[in-house]
Amino acid sequence: MAAASLTTRVRNRARSCDARRTSATSSSRAGVFSAWLLLALFVLAPLAQAAPRVGVATMQPGDIFFERFGHNAIVVDDPAFAEPVSYNFGFFDMTEPDFMSRFVLGDMRYRLVALPLSQDLAYYAEVGRGVSIQWLDLDPTEAEQLALALAINARPENAVYSYDYFIDNCSTRVRDALDAATGGLLQRRLAVRSRGNTFRGDAVRLASPAPWMWLGFDLGLGPAADRPNALWNDAFVPMRLADALDGLRRDDGRPLVAATETLLPHRLASEPAEAPRPWWPWLLAGLVLAVAIRALGARRPRMLAAIALPLWTLCGVLGLVMVFLWGFTAHHFAWANQNLLLFTPLCLLLLHGGWKISRGHTAGAAFRVLAWLVAAGAVLALFLHWLPVLPQRNVHWIALMLPIHVALAWALATRPRD
Repeated sequence: MAAASLTTRVRNRARSCDARRTSATSSSRAGVFSAWLLLALFVLAPLAQAAPRVGVATMQPGDIFFERFGHNAIVVDDPAFAEPVSYNFGFFDMTEPDFMSRFVLGDMRYRLVALPLSQDLAYYAEVGRGVSIQWLDLDPTEAEQLALALAINARPENAVYSYDYFIDNCSTRVRDALDAATGGLLQRRLAVRSRGNTFRGDAVRLASPAPWMWLGFDLGLGPAADRPNALWNDAFVPMRLADALDGLRRDDGRPLVAATETLLPHRLASEPAEAPRPWWPWLLAGLVLAVAIRALGARRPRMLAAIALPLWTLCGVLGLVMVFLWGFTAHHFAWANQNLLLFTPLCLLLLHGGWKISRGHTAGAAFRVLAWLVAAGAVLALFLHWLPVLPQRNVHWIALMLPIHVALAWALATRPRD
């Protein structure tokens, strides 16, 4: 099948398809399709005169929060079938009764679904997300074995897997399937090379159009998200995997990607560009706020205490969330989060004393000790940042919060307030 004819046919079919990606009905239909597909591979594939073409379809990021990282799928264009089949590892069912509890606890269940490529592309065509496909130069035996393995994997009893944002997601599943089909080629080539990217860096970058989302990643991730990744680990981002595939060559020198084809144009904002994040604006903001806190504390301690109450509440609640993620969930990349020293639950214990000061009363010795203990925690966070063991890239948060905590302790806890 010529590339141009595939593009035309897929686009024409996609205009009339209804992509219901998370409904129970679509999952049931996908199961029937997968069973039919597996049967066809056993019965019809031997009759075909040519091995299937295999490609990786990469979908650009969308506007919804769970679309910010982009998406991908493996496409099998088999002469035995009327149209190419998309193997998509990104399906989940929000109607499951325990979906939200599993989401919170980090025990999400995703599934592989096999469906006609035109049906898979219908949603992306509707919302304007661009899709390109990299056709791979696989040997006939590799292509046939990969197609069969995917069809077996897509059966309902095999399709569900435990999802992890960084190490086992829809893109790493694509990577692993290709690696198995090529005898470990991807891991051999990609595991020994690095651009210095981190899970935090890519997560914050791709989430940056939504402030609440990038703040959540940046505050909630621990030091494990800051280790420099090999290109193999970078592949958790579909666009990173596409870039890596473009640079791969087979053992005999052939490029792994034989051709790249655009199926749908991208009509939304482009993927956020890579850019360094300077820490000095955060330090400048922290120092300005610290000076203001000290000045206000000298003149209007009651007003300062009233202003500090919501700040301490926010810090304490964020700290409790971090403790929950570390101690009670399977979100491994949120463990040992050093931001706990900056947004500590101890701030909640300052509320009583702060309320007393705002009412013109003395806070007491316990308040003064706690205020300086919170400030000492921020100093400890800076010390840990300098250590070579499990460094966390949170210097910007330290630069902002350390001056604030010290200034509040200095202004409100240096002497009793009448």
